[in-house]
Amino acid sequence: MTVATRCSWCGAPLEPDEGYRAAEIAGERKAAFCRLEHVVPWAMHGAHWEAGLPDEPAPPDPALDRCSECDAALDDTRILLVRHRGEHLVGDAFCGAEHLMLWARAGGRYR
Repeated sequence: MTVATRCSWCGAPLEPDEGYRAAEIAGERKAAFCRLEHVVPWAMHGAHWEAGLPDEPAPPDPALDRCSECDAALDDTRILLVRHRGEHLVGDAFCGAEHLMLWARAGGRYR
């Protein structure tokens, strides 16, 4: 039996094909969110990560080499955020938790 992923902010269970998964691969830490809005309070209260790597790799995309908030080139300490929409994975990358929070606060990709 597998343990369900839970939102890192509110604790709601997440199915494998829904929600957002954040990961800092270099630090082997991850977080999950049922809603993009939950990234904001999570980051504001200290970005509490869980140990481990994401269950699946980020989608291949050259845009993941640049911060989605400030467009700076990223190194291996970047944070990847992958939105799960059924069989589709949509990725964004960030300099750190602060830029992830600012991006989410502004509405993410749909600001």
